[in-house]
This record gives sequence, C-alpha cells and structure tokens, in this order.
Amino acid sequence: MIEFRNISKVYKMGEVEFVALKGVFIAVQKGGFISIMGPSGSGKSTLMNIIGCLDTPTEGSYYLDGENVSGLTFDQLSTIRNRKVGFVFQNFNLLPYASAYENIELPMLFNGKKNTERKRRVNELLEMVGLLPWARHRPTEMSGGQQQRVAIARALAMDPPIILADEPTGNLDSKSGHEIMDIFSRLWKEGRTILMVTHDPAIAAFSQSTIRLLDGAVQENGAAH
Repeated sequence: MIEFRNISKVYKMGEVEFVALKGVFIAVQKGGFISIMGPSGSGKSTLMNIIGCLDTPTEGSYYLDGENVSGLTFDQLSTIRNRKVGFVFQNFNLLPYASAYENIELPMLFNGKKNTERKRRVNELLEMVGLLPWARHRPTEMSGGQQQRVAIARALAMDPPIILADEPTGNLDSKSGHEIMDIFSRLWKEGRTILMVTHDPAIAAFSQSTIRLLDGAVQENGAAH
C-alpha cells in the first residue's frame, strides 16, 4: 500500500542544504501496523509528511496504493490526503472553542457531507471512542486522554484506510496511553493500515514491526516484536 523507492528529501535554506532523508526504501502492506523510531532529527517527521502527502520528495518515487504520487500538485495531493489518510498528533490539534462533536464533524463539513450523514457518523465515532456523553464538551473541559480520543475520532471522520499517528501518547500518562493504543489496535484489527512515530518501546510493542531511522537513513526495517 505504501512504497518508497530511493526517497531523498533535501531542504534548502539560502546557501545551506539539510538532508532530511537519504535513499530510503520502505514497503508497508495493506493492513500493516508499523512503528517508526529514531532520535530527534533522524527524519521521522519528514518521512511521515511524505507518506501523508503533506510534502513531496526531492528524489525518488512514492507509490500509494500503486499510484506514483511523487510528482502530483498540491491540490492533487490534498484530494488523495482527504480520501486516504487520517492524522493523529501528539498535541491533539483540536479547535479549543469547538465541542467534541464539532471537532469531529469538521472534516465532513469541508467535504460537503449532508447534515444527516454527518450526525450519524459523528455519533457513531463518539460511541466508538467511548465519549458519547462528552459530545458537547470542549477540549478545555477534557483530560488529555479524552482529547486524544476526540482526535482519533476526527481522523476517522472520512473513513480513511491509513492512519498516521505522530507520538500519539507523548502527552499522556501510561494508563491513558495504553487506552489509546487499545483503540489503535482495534482499528488495525478492523483492517486499517497504521504508521506511528514513537520514542517509547512499550508503545512500539503494540505494532507488528518497527522502522528505525538514523540521520535520514533506515537502520532497521521490519523487526517483529
């Protein structure tokens, strides 16, 4: 489902060049659950941004569902992203003054879903993450674990086949973190493909295998837990 063929990414800042990824080959099967690990500056975020069609490689080819998306325009990438990828972030990235319901509804509003369809889907997702009674609460009235549940529900609003999670338990205590990982495990068992950046081996242990990055290159790929 996800294939990198000799992907490199170079950022230019004036005269200075920064190589974020160099010659990366990875392949992730449909329905895989992969952890991405490595020290700060190893290229994890750049890798995730390219996988999520938020950025494009400087060199190499990226195949998503068999389609080479490396040279697509920003608008074309945006269309693919909206259809195929859901994002979950360490800092939740929720709208603070909107309710849990409104935060989850937002992607469907952008995509022109009808009101009845939006309502059915939001309630379904709130129930799935155990937050139906919290539908009208704002993020400021919720714990970190509850906010991350809302963020997961929002990521699922358009029913994407791929979930990208960047340190999804990084701001949570261990109990809340494990509850969040139980949700990811359930989503994976339902057939979704999940890629997750984490620094925590206990969280990585929930995944099938690990890609380890160092200085923009893959050091280890596919070590089963």
